[in-house]
Amino acid sequence: MNIDARGPRFAATLTAVVLAVVLITGSGWLLAVQALVFAVGAAAGVQKSPYGLLYRTVVRPRLGPPTETEDPAPPRFAQAVGLAFALIGLIGYFAGPQWLGMAATGAALAAAFLNAAFGYCLGCEMYLLLRRVTPSN
Repeated sequence: MNIDARGPRFAATLTAVVLAVVLITGSGWLLAVQALVFAVGAAAGVQKSPYGLLYRTVVRPRLGPPTETEDPAPPRFAQAVGLAFALIGLIGYFAGPQWLGMAATGAALAAAFLNAAFGYCLGCEMYLLLRRVTPSN
């Protein structure tokens, strides 16, 4: 079942805000919360992540029906990529070096910003590229 394409973009906006606050404050704990959001999105799907639930219950009822839907697999993969960067960032913030935490958080922020501002999902594009180059049985 396809998902409303506006949902992942909404989630990317919230993610970008959270990651910007992480960079400003240096809060590894806030990054840990975002990592948990990524983990739920990767494991259960973006529609069941905290941001997906917020979109579905609060935002979507105030919007018209979606004009565009998408396969949930690429955004789910993107959540896994975000989780990987968040975990690397957590290592940097909690074990050092701090620049590693900042660099990983900055990379995740850049990807989230591209999706939020321009609708370009880097993780989704990585998923599609991997699907093209991986032989199917």
